[in-house]
Amino acid sequence: MDASNPSRRSGVKTNVSRRLRACLGLVVVTSAFLACAKQQPRARRAPRAPARSAAQPLVPGDRGWGWLKDRLVSDGVPRAQVERAFADPRIPAFDGLSFSPYQPKEGGHMYRDFLGPFGTQQARQCRVDWSGVLESAERRYRVPASVCAAIMTVETRCGRNAGRSVVLYRVARLAMASEPDNFDRNMRRWGGDTDPDIGRRLQARARYLDDTFYPEVKAVFEIARREKIDPVGLVGSGAGAFGYPQFLPTSYIQHAADGNGDGHISLYDPADAAASCANYLARHGWRPGLSEQEQRAVIWRYNRSDAYIDTVLTLAHRIDDGTSTGN
Repeated sequence: MDASNPSRRSGVKTNVSRRLRACLGLVVVTSAFLACAKQQPRARRAPRAPARSAAQPLVPGDRGWGWLKDRLVSDGVPRAQVERAFADPRIPAFDGLSFSPYQPKEGGHMYRDFLGPFGTQQARQCRVDWSGVLESAERRYRVPASVCAAIMTVETRCGRNAGRSVVLYRVARLAMASEPDNFDRNMRRWGGDTDPDIGRRLQARARYLDDTFYPEVKAVFEIARREKIDPVGLVGSGAGAFGYPQFLPTSYIQHAADGNGDGHISLYDPADAAASCANYLARHGWRPGLSEQEQRAVIWRYNRSDAYIDTVLTLAHRIDDGTSTGN
């Protein structure tokens, strides 16, 4: 009876036709997705500070950087290169650096978003999208792909947010903590000139900033020499780190690795970024069979924050076991 009903048969044909079109569409979309999934991640163009235009001439004078410039020249950086870099209008004048006599602490709230469902999914997607280069780095350095994927997710959202600050300016400013006038200003501000304990704390803090960031300033000029680039053109985070794994300049010089065998190293190339991240961890003691405490000690060398280490290891575990949230 149903077969003799023209309107019913017309509806069946329409439904079959719609289903067939939907299936064909699904096949096309799925094929396209699989084809894309097989492609290796592409290197992105390294971000650069905006080029200085002819309308922005070099700014004469020390502009507050004289103490640092003299140190660099005495350590062998060519005077002409130093003068040109710090006269570049993309490098602001030094107007002082305030720092506390107390060691700042990094709160866990900085990493909270990474441990939610969306952050965890980003880490897992990073592992999938970069599977080839991460697994190649794992074979070469014996550092789990999940750990490197977790680190680069926390550092730059797997390359999506590597920063656009001028690295030279960021590290140079921090290296000016011990500049005599700057140090005296901080002593007066915090009362270190009348309180010996505060004075000692300020001296220790200034020494730490100097010991940490002056080598980074020199390293920027070394990278510029090696790569034949403008030292002011290197950009990254507000803390002076750059690339997908967010290496400081000295870390690039010491640990950056050529992951694709092209003879060049770019931390904005997924293969080089994965190899460099794994190489850094391997050189600081990562090997198969480490206890969790030993793993933490290695990652501490990457970022001296317990909250950071907790986040990286939690994400790595979730990548490996396929879970999206913690307990």
